[in-house]
Amino acid sequence: MWAEPDGHATVWRRIPESGVLVREEERYRPWLLLDRVDDLAHLGARLGPEGSSGAPVRYRELDGEGALRFLVSADDGATLASAVLRGASRRLGQRVGHLRDLGDECVLVLPPEEQYLVATGRTYFRDLAFDRLRRLQFDLETTGLDAARDRIFMVAVRDPSGRAYVLEARGEGDAAEADLVRRLVAAVEAADPDVIENHNLHGFDLPFLAERARRLGVPLALGRLGSLGLRERAARRGSMRGDDSGRRVRLVAPGRELIDTLDAVIRYDFAARELPGHGLKAVARHFGVAAPDREYVPGKDVYAVYRRDPERVRRYATDDVEEVAALARLLGGASFALARMAPRRYERLADAGPATGVLDPLLVRAYLRAGAALPAHRPGDGTPHSGAALHLFATGVAWRVVKADVASLYPSLMRAHRIGPARDPLGALLALVDRLVEQRLAAKASARAAPPGSAERHTHEATSAAMKLVVNSAYGYLAAGGELTRFADVHAANEVTRRGRDTLALLCRELASRGVTLLEADTDGVYFAVPERWSEADERRVVDEVDALLPPLVRLEFEGRYAAMLSHEPKNYALLGYDGTLTLRGVAFRSARAEPFGEAFLRAALGRLFAGDLGGVREAYLAALDALRRRELPTFQVSSRVRLTKSPDRYAETRAARREFTYEALLASGRTAWRVGERVRIYRTRSGAGATVASDGDEEAGGADPRDYDVEHYARVLRGTFAARLARALAPADFAVLFADPDQLSLFAPSPAAMRPVLHTRPG
Repeated sequence: MWAEPDGHATVWRRIPESGVLVREEERYRPWLLLDRVDDLAHLGARLGPEGSSGAPVRYRELDGEGALRFLVSADDGATLASAVLRGASRRLGQRVGHLRDLGDECVLVLPPEEQYLVATGRTYFRDLAFDRLRRLQFDLETTGLDAARDRIFMVAVRDPSGRAYVLEARGEGDAAEADLVRRLVAAVEAADPDVIENHNLHGFDLPFLAERARRLGVPLALGRLGSLGLRERAARRGSMRGDDSGRRVRLVAPGRELIDTLDAVIRYDFAARELPGHGLKAVARHFGVAAPDREYVPGKDVYAVYRRDPERVRRYATDDVEEVAALARLLGGASFALARMAPRRYERLADAGPATGVLDPLLVRAYLRAGAALPAHRPGDGTPHSGAALHLFATGVAWRVVKADVASLYPSLMRAHRIGPARDPLGALLALVDRLVEQRLAAKASARAAPPGSAERHTHEATSAAMKLVVNSAYGYLAAGGELTRFADVHAANEVTRRGRDTLALLCRELASRGVTLLEADTDGVYFAVPERWSEADERRVVDEVDALLPPLVRLEFEGRYAAMLSHEPKNYALLGYDGTLTLRGVAFRSARAEPFGEAFLRAALGRLFAGDLGGVREAYLAALDALRRRELPTFQVSSRVRLTKSPDRYAETRAARREFTYEALLASGRTAWRVGERVRIYRTRSGAGATVASDGDEEAGGADPRDYDVEHYARVLRGTFAARLARALAPADFAVLFADPDQLSLFAPSPAAMRPVLHTRPG
């Protein structure tokens, strides 16, 4: 749907039985919440209580003690905002230019579409299956990354029927590119998709396309309301990415939803922590949606390859949109499920943080539907937030390991003891948590029942992960400062944390009393090692016995069993499955910044370590070191993936005072233009300077590779960063021998064959 501040809303509905699209034009009354109504007194007879027919601006006082207690509406949102600002300016004795300048403690105003959804009680996709959406994918191929000087020469399109094809510029220059953009717009209009998707759609394709269209003077009518073109909306950066670099602008196509699969990947990996990277090619390979004959071309070489072998680039581009379509279907269940619940557009939920992005609109709707006043944001009373419980009982290598999952401990304690914010008299937050937990458990059960590796399983897993994020964010919502969340209550959060520590202590005591060796415990669950004589039935029995002792609604579930575990530090470990599968958790073992050659060494060394073959660990180290020194490793393997946080202009301002390796690497590679938020791969050259290398997934394409990396620097990285992850599994003397330089090994060094992995137990 699309709504305007003037009270006009357009709704598109797809009839489930026939698939026919119906367009409806509706009127709604724009509204906002105020802490006072006297700022509108200057309206005189034009202001009246709800129900008065002659007053264009009407108000209703809501029940309860919340500060935002006046629901004010008008025929036109701009008129309403202007009236509030005029009155506030008079009261404050200074001009107030925007409603947000009044502060969250004085006013709540939602985007027009959310005003409509809250007022009507509607949500997206109530009776629509994901596969009934008409989804189109497109991907630009450009001569470079700078929209001010580079051009679009090809667009790959996959229409809702599944047909993939390319549009190409017919010649050179502005006229040819403008014609290409017009044909893309015509293709979208003809296909009439509900959703447009791509990977990094908002980070690259849409901004580049919009800038080129602007320079070429081509109307970019990608929405269903073509006359409106593209709109802008500000989105809070860092909601899922963990940074605080301000706000970014996202483009909106009225009447269609613009979905960036990068958002779904980041959300999935935030919960699963298993992806090798976030680039399209790497993720597609991980999920098995990349075709066996998938074409790869290094991003920086695409245009050059096109000029000599256009057919290869056509295959590459269509493979991109095929993978995006598969990835969106695989991971789209999360935000699709959220859109059925929250009064917010699908695309906004796709990139929203779980607390303010999902819980906030749900809570606002709950209060307004109950006719209750909302509390305002306000600072806390200075009470510190007490930390969560985290115990590391042992480091090193343990055998016969069990993971028992404490299913959503903090939300479960909130539910069991009805711990909610004091400023939530309706109990809306707890009611939401109850509902979300039920949906998450249902999705989790469906995932377990689906065939391993199937699209159905991944869809349910994505939904479960999204629900888990939102459910667990309820505790964070409580603990956040009042300036961040409307219902923050640090006292309630501390009570949840206290009960969480008590619960964790209880289950650890009970497990230990049954003869297991505790390894690690936190609010997510407990890892422990069992005696050699135990069967899987014994493991499950112990978990069930301890589960029966826990508070109501708090469940300890048998989640998995492993042949071995290397515990490095809290929440950083490696697991070996009984089927030989190796799982790495935590930034010590899996990091987006880590050099691929180091992670490859770690996996090889861990396999040997868990097999008790410490001589093999030594061999893996020497093989990696030898490959470095012989320059057998492609440059990609020694590169590190970094995110750019400074624009070229901003870096130029600070460069004289402080030169930064990342940006110097870009400049040394001839890059003078880049985007904030862009991720690049850099490495250290033999001269000590930096340079860039192809992005995730492009390494398969081959091409010229200078292999001019600083060998000794990366040899130090191999030992000091990656081999160091194995230190807690070995006696110090054994570690020194296994990872000694082959030119420096002592003649009297003990044989690796006599060494054994160790486990160091300590108090939690």
